[in-house]
Amino acid sequence: MLMRGRRWLVEIEDTDESFRCEENEHLLQGMLRMGKKGIPSGCHGGGCGVCKIRILDGEAEFGVMSAEHVNGEERERGYALACRTWPRSDLRIRVVGKMARNVLRPKRKYGFV
Repeated sequence: MLMRGRRWLVEIEDTDESFRCEENEHLLQGMLRMGKKGIPSGCHGGGCGVCKIRILDGEAEFGVMSAEHVNGEERERGYALACRTWPRSDLRIRVVGKMARNVLRPKRKYGFV
């Protein structure tokens, strides 16, 4: 039997959208399930910086990230890469990396923006 971890609610501040993310999956996996088209997801290993976010509220656990994309000062201010961030509570985030354009794009209604 497969044991599931706890699921946390992750809110994206700029769009008022949210998604659920299990504690054993990184935030990028949860974002991809939102179904938005064109969310870029580069290396999934913390090296490319495509999925940069800022955690505004909540607790998370972090894996190794390239200091080229998230330096020590930024880490202290809540910046991280979604592919190397696992939720440990409900989170409120801001998307700031290269994927911001696609995540923050309004949903089309009836073929129009």
